[in-house]
Parts: sequence; C-alpha cells; structure tokens
Amino acid sequence: MSNSPKRYYTIAGRERAEIKIKGSRFIASAAPITTREQALVIVDDLRKEFYDASHNCFAYRIGGEGLLYRFAERGEPNGSAGKPKLFVLQKFEMSDLIVVVTRYFGGTRLGIGGLARAYSEATEQVLQLCKKTEVWQTQTLRIMCTYQDVDMVKRIIQSIAINVTEQFHDAVEFVARVPIDRVQDCIDLIAQQTNSRAGVLIVNE
Repeated sequence: MSNSPKRYYTIAGRERAEIKIKGSRFIASAAPITTREQALVIVDDLRKEFYDASHNCFAYRIGGEGLLYRFAERGEPNGSAGKPKLFVLQKFEMSDLIVVVTRYFGGTRLGIGGLARAYSEATEQVLQLCKKTEVWQTQTLRIMCTYQDVDMVKRIIQSIAINVTEQFHDAVEFVARVPIDRVQDCIDLIAQQTNSRAGVLIVNE
C-alpha cells in the first residue's frame, strides 16, 4: 500500500491576478495540469500572449507529494523568480498546477530580494483567487460477482468508491476507483458478505 498522501489539493480552473511594484507589472496566471507536457504548452502559450514582456517565469508541481516539479527564472537573477513561486505552491500545499508570472519591467531595479517578494506576492494573489478542489489517491479494482450477490456488492462499492462503472453479462463486473486507504476494507467486506463468491482484482496502473 502506498505511503503517499491519500488526497491532496489542486485548482478547479484558470485564474489570473496582477500587481504593480515600482512601475513593474507582475501578471500571475495559474492553471491546473497533470503532466509536464501540459505545463510546457501553457508556458509556450503565455509567452506568445505576452510576447513583449520582459520575463515569463514559471513553477509547477505534479502529484500527491509534488515530487515532479520544475521552476525557471527565465532571465531573472538566480533564485529571484522561479524558486519563490515554487515555495508558495508548497506553502499552499497544492499540486497538479502551474503558475506563470509575466513581468513588464517598469524602469526601477528591485534587487534579488525585491524580485523574490514580488514574484511570491503575485503567486499568492492568483492562488487566493483559485477554487480549491480535492484529488484523491485511488486504486482501481475490478469486482466480478453473480446476480445473486449483485445488490450486496453494489452497496459495499457505493459506500467506499469514488466512482464506479458496471457491466452486465453472464456475471456482473464493476470497475471501481477506491481510496488507497480503503482498498483492503473493500476487498474484505466483499469476501465476507458473499462468502468469497465474488472476485476482486487489483488493476495495475
């Protein structure tokens, strides 16, 4: 059984926020993602949208523990733009998202500390606008049973699973996404209530 978090949080949709500091504009764009490829597409799209900006810096986290992550300064001093945004994502305990902050230089140099604060503040502003949504860590189970046991099995699955589909043939097959910490409970209950007539297969994903 996995030791990773049973659920974590991401954002429901895209949001944008803007702050101004000493003449510079910092435009923060947040978007939900689930893959590195999606993140890079968003970065490329925003670079095209803000083609005349001084910088387009980003940070993203993917997965329950945020172990897949990346940040980029994109021309800003090392540690002043990408890394502060990543720290904010960690602070908000959110994953499966990317934040791109676009900067239009206003003529006044902010220094590394000032830039880090500005990029952090822009990131916080956009995340505060975002609607949080839960992502459950699940395991897919295939459950096969006879029509004799279908009502009992269905009640057990519906009380535990995040979602379920069913197919009726000579026997009945359910495909259920079950929270990681309830997988063994589901298997045990089905075995007990059907006297082991129903079969449960853990689907490798």
